[in-house]
Amino acid sequence: MKKNNKIMSILLPDNKLFLWIILVLDIAMLYYNLLIGVAGVIALAVLAIYSIVNSREKMKKWTKYIENLSEDLGNAAQSSLISLPIPLSLINLEGKLVWYNSKFSDMFSDKDLLDNEINKFIPQISVEELLKDDSENSEYKIGEKYYYLKKNIINIDAKNKDESVILMLYWIEMTSYVKLKIRYNEERPIMGMIQVDNYDEVINNTKEDKVPFVLSEIESKINLWAARLNGMIKKYQVDKYMIIFENKFLTNIESKRFTILDEIREIDMGNKIPVTLSIGLGVNGKNFDQLEEFSFSALELALARGGDQAVVRKNSNFDFYGGKTKAVEKRNRVKARVIAHALRPLMDESNEIFIMGHKYPDMDAFGAAIGIYRAAINRGKEAYIVLNEVNESIKNVFELFKDDETYKFIKSEDAISRVDAGDMLIVVDTHRPSFTECPELIEKMDRIVLFDHHRRGAEYIENTSLNYVEPYASSTCELIAEVLMYIEDKVFIRDIEAEALLAGIVLDTKSFSLKTGVRTFEAASFLRRYGADTVKVMQLFQDDFETIRTKSDIVAEAEITHDAIAISIYRKPLENIKLIASQSADELLKVRGIDVSFVIGIQPNNEVIISGRSLGEKSVQLILEKLGGGGHLTTAGAQFVDQTIDEVREMLIKEIDEYILKG
Repeated sequence: MKKNNKIMSILLPDNKLFLWIILVLDIAMLYYNLLIGVAGVIALAVLAIYSIVNSREKMKKWTKYIENLSEDLGNAAQSSLISLPIPLSLINLEGKLVWYNSKFSDMFSDKDLLDNEINKFIPQISVEELLKDDSENSEYKIGEKYYYLKKNIINIDAKNKDESVILMLYWIEMTSYVKLKIRYNEERPIMGMIQVDNYDEVINNTKEDKVPFVLSEIESKINLWAARLNGMIKKYQVDKYMIIFENKFLTNIESKRFTILDEIREIDMGNKIPVTLSIGLGVNGKNFDQLEEFSFSALELALARGGDQAVVRKNSNFDFYGGKTKAVEKRNRVKARVIAHALRPLMDESNEIFIMGHKYPDMDAFGAAIGIYRAAINRGKEAYIVLNEVNESIKNVFELFKDDETYKFIKSEDAISRVDAGDMLIVVDTHRPSFTECPELIEKMDRIVLFDHHRRGAEYIENTSLNYVEPYASSTCELIAEVLMYIEDKVFIRDIEAEALLAGIVLDTKSFSLKTGVRTFEAASFLRRYGADTVKVMQLFQDDFETIRTKSDIVAEAEITHDAIAISIYRKPLENIKLIASQSADELLKVRGIDVSFVIGIQPNNEVIISGRSLGEKSVQLILEKLGGGGHLTTAGAQFVDQTIDEVREMLIKEIDEYILKG
């Protein structure tokens, strides 16, 4: 009734104003003429009565009209909802269907829908999600059809908001659009680059009469793989191929983890060396030009990680498959000689040279830095080694250099303040900017040289003037030793420098037992000729009694999983836990039946670390890469800032299970 009164106040004229004006005039008339004034008051009373009666009659007529109009509109709205050409349903806050039209019931074979919970028919729907503002335009598959959902939240009783809210759901069929989108995604082209990693080595180590059979088998298997993908493949060099296929095949080959890698490796046609492939796939490129760029960068990454693997680049994301075998050692020193000759003019053209390794440096990083430092001062250059702190890993070897004025060690802040245009930065034993002693220094340098032996990850120092990243090498010290052989006609190396380099090789090869090739022994022989004393090198690895006791405790606490994987946790925070964890992981590999070991520890700043080791049958790198770490097939690590030891352990076990499951 109040609502109708408001409507009437808008639609009907207000007569009260006129009556008040007449009353004022009548009062004035009484002053001048009593008879006429009384007559005016009587006439005013009659008009007032008439106005009240007339207004009430009009109010009744308007009210009746509005009620009839509302009823007509309600009937029209109800009829429209029932005959709406799209499915419509109403549910309450409990998720029960309180009403639906015939189009909605046609979506289901079961016609008994009323008063049943909607997620009984559409399991993926949730009332809690529907009440959120961003839940509109959700896509639902019902049967063989696809629907977009539009919602409208209605309060049918303003007094009881909690009990009288219903959700009106409009189901807009988008089957044709979704199928077109799926078809478009399935038919999008993928470009791949394929390279036989060790083509020359395989040919050179195969009898001449067997070579045609080996080459024929390689080409046959690659072409057969392309045919299974319904793809187009072209051979553009003796060891390189380009393939184009549709996106719908990618999920299948990823789920099978690129079986072509295993098929090629199993070729046995008289070849003494197993054949391996590297594959780079470019996905989701805007055009063929970008696809080519993606595929080439993916192939380069696969090769830089040691080959025998596939890398899939999806815009800025990389997925890795394979990488089960050790990188094949190159048998000649041509590349080392080329790198050394290229490094020489870069040094000569630079003003000052800054050298740095990774945070918490080990013997390999420190020895490599010392080796490059020697090369720089031999060229007459002012050089600096960026070193923020001396940890337990390098404490013994640092003692050999700290009091010698020949060697200049500076902290990150000093390096940043000293750097100038024309200077050069040389990074050793890491290719990840965030892992270096001073990432800010990389950003300030235009001339950067990189030496590393780790398998390349997605994070990489870009725009280097020269890089020597060889995952086949035992250590970065091995690479630096080879560079020192060729950078000068007459080599000069001090005995303590040779010992630092040899210590790095000994560390990463576990005293020449792992990742040791012909080139490793040649580098060690070169260093031995220049004064490296093997007894002194051994003394650099001596530990105190407390460290040995801690390592014994870690080994004793190890648990065995999957028959041959040892996991040990040390919960006491230690400054040198990284060193102790890595050494303890090495010790666990000496236990009969253990071929993979992981040690989890914690530092005083609550940073949790994992050190992983393997004898080569399984890749600790592939496991720890999933946790944000990296390294080699046999040596890898990871660190965590915001997780507890138990959380890290659960994450590690989950990745081990997945790795074993995928073979």
